[in-house]
Formats: sequence, structure tokens, C-alpha cells
Amino acid sequence: MADKNDLKKIRKEMDEWEGKLAETLKKRPERKPSFVNTSGIPLNRTYTPLDMEEADYLADLNFPGDYPFTRGVQPTMYRGRHWTMRQYAGFATAEETNRRYRYLLEKGQTGLSVAFDLPTQIGYDSDHPLSQGEVGKVGVAIDSVRDMEALFDGIPLDKVSTSMTINAPAAILLAMYIVIAEKQGVTPDKLNGTIQNDILKEYTSRGTYIFPPESSMRIITDTFAYCSESVPNWNTISISGYHMREAGCTAVQELAFTLANGIAYIDAAIKAGLDVDTFARRVSFFFISQQDFFEEIAKFRAARRLWARIMKERFGAKKPASWMLRFHVQTAGSSLTAQQPDNNVVRVAFQTLSAVLGGTQSLHSCSRDEALALPSEEAVRLSLRTQQLIAHETGVTDVVDPLGGSYYIEQLTDEVERRAEEYIEKIDKMGGAVKATEKGYINKEIEESAYQYQKGVEDKSRIVVGVNDFVEEEEEKPADLLKVDPTVGESQKAKLKELRSSRDQSKVESSLKDLKKATENKKENLLPHFVNSVRSEATLGEICDTLREVFGEYQAA
Repeated sequence: MADKNDLKKIRKEMDEWEGKLAETLKKRPERKPSFVNTSGIPLNRTYTPLDMEEADYLADLNFPGDYPFTRGVQPTMYRGRHWTMRQYAGFATAEETNRRYRYLLEKGQTGLSVAFDLPTQIGYDSDHPLSQGEVGKVGVAIDSVRDMEALFDGIPLDKVSTSMTINAPAAILLAMYIVIAEKQGVTPDKLNGTIQNDILKEYTSRGTYIFPPESSMRIITDTFAYCSESVPNWNTISISGYHMREAGCTAVQELAFTLANGIAYIDAAIKAGLDVDTFARRVSFFFISQQDFFEEIAKFRAARRLWARIMKERFGAKKPASWMLRFHVQTAGSSLTAQQPDNNVVRVAFQTLSAVLGGTQSLHSCSRDEALALPSEEAVRLSLRTQQLIAHETGVTDVVDPLGGSYYIEQLTDEVERRAEEYIEKIDKMGGAVKATEKGYINKEIEESAYQYQKGVEDKSRIVVGVNDFVEEEEEKPADLLKVDPTVGESQKAKLKELRSSRDQSKVESSLKDLKKATENKKENLLPHFVNSVRSEATLGEICDTLREVFGEYQAA
């Protein structure tokens, strides 16, 4: 971007500057023989226009809101409105979680984000033997549409945007949301929100899968098709790098594996007969914001540019809305420490700031006590205040992409993108993300990176303040930790017993019979049958068991 004569002059001056460094380094050696970031990218001592010698402003950066969206998907970004402040929450019963939602909305939260318990995530009712001891522990227990109704009691669904972190049974939870909205008098076309619905990363990182990949992909593409017609403002998938990063991968791997999964979903939908421009604008992403401040900002910028090119050049999408990568960010739960938990407030503030400087559309900031328990009200309020302070007091939201043009940021954005592309090319050669997942390639890469990270913590080449350095002899633990009532499982069982005795059993059986037939007919969309089954008051476990009869369950190799 600089004039050739200027570059020549800068190169000459830089050679002279580096020549003078020998004396300085003799007196004051640098802390390490070499510097690299968490993805293993070597870091120069300083960056100059020489690092942007090949840059083409209009082709590589362009203006905010213009292809390839490196600088943001909206022309005015946060000058128009701030990101959605969406604190992830859910525990115990629907009624208790509803109280937390009302509390957060009163404190200024602008969107809801639902955490479900493990039985819900893997399609078991609370009275299933495998649910014993897990009901309501890491999220809210949702067994039926009655629980869903209690979860959103008093919350107008046409006024609030809701994100649901659920994958294998995501379409069924969406069906419940549609049905309770109808009870409020809200039609599906008025609903705004997101289901995560990203099953591929479950096979590599989390393990809350139910059905084999092919069957799971069918449910996802059925969701794309149904929502494009009936729930047009709903984000039908949130392709998640977050959980792969929490499992141990690097920033470059997070970007590459997430976009590779995105390619697989787009490909599957096109093969199912959908036109890319009818559903692509409702594909969203979910990234982490980890500790390396500048690397995270570069990752978000590289993600937008790389996805825009993939959608336009690989898939031939015609509409600019189909090229835009819109994403939610959560700060890094895995970076939080049980030791010196007050340090987590600072960690989260920096991670929140990098997400904002990277141009996120939606954001959850973790709480100081999460390494010890589910977040308390006080801790979650402080996390929300962290976002509000950044939004209203720092001034970073007054300019679009304020770090754009930084020699370091631009060079790092280019390098993150280049390395992510190399991974995507490898995955393409294996036959795509589904094949790479089945071969264990992505798992292996994540495990190796996790090993290298932990090795760095143990040999102290990577300092974690309060854990392997700057350790306190005695530490006080927060006294106000949230504890889930151990009787929540029994109360959920009682609700299920009452539901089964009061509902019209013939309607339940009829709806499940129709669902089974539709599942056996590979060409029929399953979403209308999920909605009908939910309306009949079939439980989540009953619906998933019907699908299990046809699809079977996935067994990891």
C-alpha cells in the first residue's frame, strides 16, 4: 500500500536500525530467544509498511460493510448499535432459570442465551436412568413444552432474541420454542434467535451427540429448509469453534476447523436441493476469545474475509448477505482459574475487549467464579457490567475497526488466514470435514495442541498467573458460590409424572407414529413432525427415542 520509493527508503532505514540493536541487546537481552503466539506464528520485533508490501486495500480490506468484510459486516458497526449482550445462563429448573433471565434483563442484558443440562443435550428425559445425578447441574432441565413455557414465562418472545446452546436435539427445542411462542400469540416469522445445531464439533470436541453423522446432517438440512420458509429471522445454525478451542486447539485450528465444518453444512444443504442464497444469510458462527489479545482480533478479521471468499467463490452465492460471516463470541471458560479467582475479572475484560475490537455481533463474558461453580448473581452482573463499561466508557466503539491499518494486525490477519487455508485444503483432500472427523484427523490435531499447551504450563514457558507463578500461600475462596438444589431431579420426575397422567396419550402416540414414518421416508422434512409431537406434549426423550429407533446411536471409534 506504500509507494515503492518509500518502501526502499524504509528498508534502508530499518537495516540501519537493526544494525544498532546489537549494542542494545548486549546490555539488555530480550526475555526469550524467539517469540511466537499460541498458534506458533513467529512474531517480529516490530512491524512496518514493509510487512504490508503486497497488500491491496480494496481487495483485502475494503471499507466496513463491503466485501470481503475484513473490517466488519456493517458500515457503521457499533456507532449504529452495540452488539447483543447475551449472558449464557441456565441451571436447575425452568422456573429458577426464568428468575435469572428476568434478573439479567432488568440489569440491561439485551438477549437471552440458554444453557441446557446434560440429559437435555443428549435427548433423555429427567426420569431416564442415565439422567440420575445430572438433572439441572450444568444447565436447565427441559423435558417438555411445559418446561419450555415456564422457562420463558413473562418474557415476550417477539421482543427478545434467544440463543440456545443445543446440538443433537436442537430442532426439537426449536419446535418447543415455536409452540410456546404461538401460545403467546407470536407467529414464527416474528421470532429472532439462534440454535447452535452444530453436530460435527460434538464428534471431535464435546461428545453430546446422539445419532450418526449422516442422520444428524439430515436433521440440520431439514432445519435450514423449514426455517427459510417458516421462521425466516431465525439463525438455523451457529457453527462453533468455541468448544474445539476449549478442548485445546490453537486459534488457527479453531478458525480452520470451524470454517471446514461450515463448508460441510453448506455442501450438505446444496446437495439436499436448497438454493444457497435462501439459507446462507441465516448461518452464523460462534468463536472463543482467548488470552492472546492481538491474535484473537486478527482471527475474527481473517474469519470474515475467508468466509466471504468461500461463499462467493466456492459456492457461487450471489447475495452480499450470503457472504457475511456473523458471529457470537464467548470469553474463554478454560482460561479461568480456581486459584485467585479475582484475576478472572481481568482476564475476561481483556477477552471481551478483543471480541469487540474484532467486530462481534453478540457476546457472553464469563464470570469470575466459573472455575468453582455455576455463576452467582453477583458474578454474572459484574460480567455484564464489563461489557457495558467497554460499550459506554472506553470509546472503542466510536470508530469502526479502530485497529485496521496497524502493520501488526494486518500482517497477523494475513498469516492467520493463510495458515487456516492450508488446513482447509488438507481437509478438502480427505473428502471434507465429515470424512476428516470420521478418520479422527481433527481429534488428533486438537489433542496434540492441547498436549503442547499443557506442556508449556508445566515447564513454565507459558505463565498462568496464580497457577504456575505468582502463587499465593493461602487463598480465600468466594463465599457466595451458587449451589444447585440436589432435589431438582425429583421435582422434574414429579413434573413428568403429572404430564403423562394429564395429557391426551392417543395424540402423543399418533404424533410419534407419524414422526417415525417421516423419519423412515428419507425425503420428508422432519421439522413439521417435531412441532406436531411437541404440540401433543410428547417429551424430548420420547421424540429422541423415536428417532433412535430409525437412526440408531453413534458409537465413537
